[in-house]
Parts: sequence; structure tokens; C-alpha cells
Amino acid sequence: MKKWLVLVVAIVMMVTAACSGGGQKKSGGSAAQELTYATTSDAVGLSPIMTNDSVSANVIDQVYETLFERNIKTNEIEPLLAESYETPDDQTWVIKLKKDIKFQDGTDFNAEAVKYTFDKFRDPKTAAPRASLLEPIESVTVVDDYTVEIKTKYPYGPLLAALSHSNAAIVSPEADQSQDLMKEPVGTGPFKFVSWTPGDQIVLEKNKDYWRDPAKLDKVTYKVVPEVSTAISMLQTGKVQFLDALPTEQVKRIEALKNVNVSKEEGTPVSYLGFNMSKEPMNNPEFRQAVAYALDRASYVKKMNGLGVEGNSLIGPKVFGYDASADDAGYAYDPEKAKEMVKKNDFGSKALTILTPNRDNYMLMAEIAQSQLQDAGFNVKIESMEWGTFLDTVRDGKYDITFLGWANSTSDGSELLYPNFHSDNIGSSNRVQYNNPDFDKLVDESRENIDEDVRAKKLDEANKLIVKDAPIVVMNHGVNTSATDKSVKGLKLDPTGSWKLYNVYRE
Repeated sequence: MKKWLVLVVAIVMMVTAACSGGGQKKSGGSAAQELTYATTSDAVGLSPIMTNDSVSANVIDQVYETLFERNIKTNEIEPLLAESYETPDDQTWVIKLKKDIKFQDGTDFNAEAVKYTFDKFRDPKTAAPRASLLEPIESVTVVDDYTVEIKTKYPYGPLLAALSHSNAAIVSPEADQSQDLMKEPVGTGPFKFVSWTPGDQIVLEKNKDYWRDPAKLDKVTYKVVPEVSTAISMLQTGKVQFLDALPTEQVKRIEALKNVNVSKEEGTPVSYLGFNMSKEPMNNPEFRQAVAYALDRASYVKKMNGLGVEGNSLIGPKVFGYDASADDAGYAYDPEKAKEMVKKNDFGSKALTILTPNRDNYMLMAEIAQSQLQDAGFNVKIESMEWGTFLDTVRDGKYDITFLGWANSTSDGSELLYPNFHSDNIGSSNRVQYNNPDFDKLVDESRENIDEDVRAKKLDEANKLIVKDAPIVVMNHGVNTSATDKSVKGLKLDPTGSWKLYNVYRE
């Protein structure tokens, strides 16, 4: 009888041990590699063609792949799905593709898939939010099963950078025609889509048939946790292992957690206050200048606990086209001058709304700006919205003043200035509805050239023009951050703030 009891106790202990660790054990006793990432906002969608936001891109980057990618260490563009490329002339790019790669639905990755993706992306009927990314492409031709020829409308220097952007990821044509990729993505990447419960979580699993060595993580969960303080508590208790874009007011709390590593790296993102240039009084240069004079951005950056870099230049230090002299083209903090301009023009008589997404860093930005603008005599209130609704509202021009950001995922100034501020993109990615022919011309010249020196000169001129014209006021350049459980290894943040989980594992 005693032997029987001992045997039962032993079995119970074995079962308990196998079930402990938050589901970190597979059958057979081997450790299951699982990672949970917490985000305060849900993805807008899961199609690279139909999205244009960082929250969605964080998922898309694991499921899909691009022809090229940027090397985090060298900042050079290197082939990924592409094998090699050549440029017979300034407007022709012949790209050889890697062979024996399949999409996660079992269909072949080939030249037809590349053509299908890029043609759909560029088709006006598609209404891709980031259509400007491939606007320079005139045609995509299948040369053979694993060779495509891209013809551009003009010599286009940033093409490889554009083709490394997550929105230029290659989709499965068969899947796109048979299902909604916004809800059920199918790519060539190291992780496959499992499920999406809107407002709750997105689950991915290892793609066991991946064309390179399989990922080390077996399962990745994107958990929507609207309250960042709750997400931090979950990180502390081990229910979550990864946070990024850390709120400035929470950094010290996170750094104090004994089971957590915090990473900070100066990067390419930029955050700015944007004016709706189609409405009064935002289209009045003196109004915009008064706002710029009223904003103490140095004080704001100090409150960011090391997570921001001050500067007037829209193009930041980590982005191609930056010249430090552009910082002198903007407007320095001058509260007395701001008050004088507000009083002179009666700017305080009109009630205005600052629209912001319900994300902590943007909310902090809005609250500080509101206080400083009210001190100068402006009459402003704050309205916050869920991320996806915010993006739609701002795109439609239904706001007065807002806060926006750009990750600069290509690290190229042309792909900051063109999508966000060129008049071609009013009604889509040009959310401030800025329209300046002189600026457009300079941006066009920065794109329509493959001479890097010429491009840098034109970008500098365009940058200084927009900083002086002030359809936006730069709040800060970004410092990319992450907080991970100490068991998480191999995570590297790109200067753009993006990340991939392919080489990540837990120990």
C-alpha cells in the first residue's frame, strides 16, 4: 500500500512539473519556446499591401518577407528573397530571385508572385495606403520563373530601400485571391498565422517549412493590453516577455525590475505636431509660427527620460539627407513672441482640438503641448482615439492639430518627405495636406536621381524649406526602446524601431 502511495505521489509530481512554466513544455519533455509581446493597440490589419502602421507591421514582419533587407549592423541593403540584381541602365533593375522557396500555403514563390504583388500594390483601384512607396515603378516584367525586370519612370535612387520596406513584402497570389489577407496573412516568413481575436490577441507559430533554418520560437502571441501599467506588471510577473516603445514616464519603473533588460538606441523615428493645412487658422503661417514659438520642446525632451533627441530638422541624424544646419531653419522657443502673435491675430478666440491616438507617448506629447499652448493664449482641448480610428480620421482631414510620427523604415529622407508631405499624397499618406510646388520639385529631384551627392543636396534644401514653412513642428527624434524578460535572447532593434523574431530564443 505504501509503495502504491509513493508511486502515485511520484506520478503527480511528474505531471505537475511537466505542466509548470506557463505552457513552456512540449509533449516528450522538451522545452517549448514561447514568447508573448504586449501592445497597447491592436493591429489595423495583416496585409502588407493594405496597411501603413507600425502596430500592424510588427506582425507582418514575422509572416512576410521582402526582396531586400537592411543590415542592422552596416546599414547596407542586402538581398533577402532576391538572390542578386543588376542595373543595365538608370531606369532598369533586373532582379534574380532565390529558388525553392514556398509560401506558407504551399504555393511557389517566384517572379509571377513578385509581379502580382507589385502590380496590385500600384493599382489605383487597390487604394494601398502606402502606394507612394512604389510610385516610381513604371512596369514589372517576368523574364523567367526567377527573374523580374523593374522599369522605373525616372532614375530612382531609393528603389532598393523601398523594396526593403515591410509594405513591399511579397504576398501569395493564390491566398490573396481566395481569402482576406487583412485577416489571414500568408507569406514566406519564419512564422505562420494561427489566429486573431480582435481586441485581444494575435497568435503565430513557427513555420516548420521555412526556407532557411526554422525559427527558434515555437509560438508568438501579440497580446493587446490597453493599459501600459498593466503590461508592465505582466512583464514583471512573467506573463509577458517583451514590450517596446516604452512610455517615458514608466522607464524608471521598468529599469528597476530585476527580471528585465532594457535597451535604448538612438534611431530614425521622428514625432511631430501636424497642422491641418486645409483649414483656418492652421493654414495661416503666423498661426503655425506662433504655435512653434510657444512649444518648449527642450523641456519636453528632458521629460522623456532619455528617450528623445531634440532638433528642428524633420530629417533626423540617422536618416539619409540630414544636415545639422537644418536645425537653424526652425523656430526656437520664445513664449513672449508667441503671446504677442496670439494677441495680435486674436488666435485665442477660436477653440481648437488636438487629436491624438490613445498611446502613452502621444498622449504625453499632447498634454505638454496643450499646457504650453494655453500659456501662450491658445484655446485648445485634447481628443484621443483608438489607433485605427485615429489613422482614418486624420487621413480624412477631420482634425485641427494632431501628433504624428514616422519610423523612417527605409532610412532615406526621400521616403520621409514624399509620402508624408508631397501634394501627390494628399488624401492618403500626406495627412497634414501640405501643398507647396517648390517643396514638391525639390523632393522629386531628390528621388529622380541616383547620384547620392545630388540627392543629399536636394533633400537638405527641401528639409529646410518645410521646417521654415512649418506645416509641422518637430517634437523629437526617436530613441528606440525595448524591455525583455532576461530569458529572452537574440532580439535586435533596427534603427527604424522595427524588429524581427527570427533569431530570438529563450533560455
